[in-house]
Amino acid sequence: MTTDSSAARRRTRLAGMTASAAAMVVLVSACGGTGGGSASAPKNFDYLSVTENTTVKTALTTLSKGECKSADDALPLKVETVPQASLDQKLQLLAGQNALPVQFAAGNAPALTQKLAKAGQVADLEKQLKSLGVYDQLEPAAVSTIKALYGGKLEVLPYEYNIEGIFYNKKIFTSNGLTVPGTWDELVDAAAKLEAKGIQPFSASGQQGWPITRLISGYLYRSLGPDALQKVADGTAKLTDPEYVKAAQQVADLGKKGYFGKGVGSIDYDTSLNQFLTGKAGMLYMGSWALANIADAKQDTLGADNIGFMPFPAVAGGKGSIDQYPSNVGLGITLGAKTFDKKTGAWVSCIAKNYGSTALKDQGSISGFKVNTEVQDKNKVTTQVRDTISSSQQNVLWFEALFGTKATTVSQTNAAGLVSGSLSPEKFMQTVQDALSAT
Repeated sequence: MTTDSSAARRRTRLAGMTASAAAMVVLVSACGGTGGGSASAPKNFDYLSVTENTTVKTALTTLSKGECKSADDALPLKVETVPQASLDQKLQLLAGQNALPVQFAAGNAPALTQKLAKAGQVADLEKQLKSLGVYDQLEPAAVSTIKALYGGKLEVLPYEYNIEGIFYNKKIFTSNGLTVPGTWDELVDAAAKLEAKGIQPFSASGQQGWPITRLISGYLYRSLGPDALQKVADGTAKLTDPEYVKAAQQVADLGKKGYFGKGVGSIDYDTSLNQFLTGKAGMLYMGSWALANIADAKQDTLGADNIGFMPFPAVAGGKGSIDQYPSNVGLGITLGAKTFDKKTGAWVSCIAKNYGSTALKDQGSISGFKVNTEVQDKNKVTTQVRDTISSSQQNVLWFEALFGTKATTVSQTNAAGLVSGSLSPEKFMQTVQDALSAT
């Protein structure tokens, strides 16, 4: 959700629905079996990634020339990318053809990976890592987050481990006499003051949708407590319940007041980042994967020293706590069961021991792998986020984390309508709830 969660980056409307639907039929058929079939020993360490995520690809390429060169000599790294919006369709087609690559970006929702795992097409990563003697190279908090997402199983590797919150422009805050908001009301008040000064309060990608729905879940967790969306998944609450609709209303009000700027529905992920990193917006809800962008002086003309990080604010009288950070492992990366051989194991073992240090040192990206060499943080905001991660006692998920693929798509494609005013909060929540109920 990335990753956002990733440097990684996120979801547009799924294209080619006819082909996607046909592929799903094939996938369901495949998932109905025992996962039989065979695959010849891989000739390459094939990695199917998403175009929007350059962090993992870059780090793996660096490792292939350095610490993992012997693994690469035996099984050369070969990267293929597809737009994230097309990822689910691609995975469904490959699964139906029994042709999943050695390593691949998991589906946009955990439900797809779980289907593949039940069909025997995803490696038992906990078993494999323990066999290789590198299971202890994963941060326990990252493992806990993965298992919360994937039904208690380690079905993806934490190439990213992110907490989410609000990055803010220190210069804008200081020059306008603003302090870091501790409550939702204070956040809205700060946004109103920025808007009055002609400064866009928030940058967000309505095209991807999830940066908007993350605000809804943030409000829900603060107002109703950390189990707010688990209750929806369990069927003991519905998104159409008044207290859930209220959260959507609060976010819709931000859009109604113009706090996301003009044309938020057409703003893509990169543009939303650019708006903030070039000083054109006061705040950006985002995950810690954005530290890689912040560390890149070509992208971040604002300057890392001028960026701070704050938790999602408290809601007055709410049951949640400000130190319960939404967490994710970005767009999870997993491995195929039928191509996990000795050479693949050598790559995975090397990755587990070295990826955490390489990604942090070269790109300022925090992963769920342990950092085994001393790395100097590139900037103060990275240190702030790392300290926050290490001290965090309880994490929560995000709006669509427990949704199936259909409800995830419905939620994210309709988010822009919520803040642009074309879709009422009641209608938005009803539409998503209907998709959940139909799953």
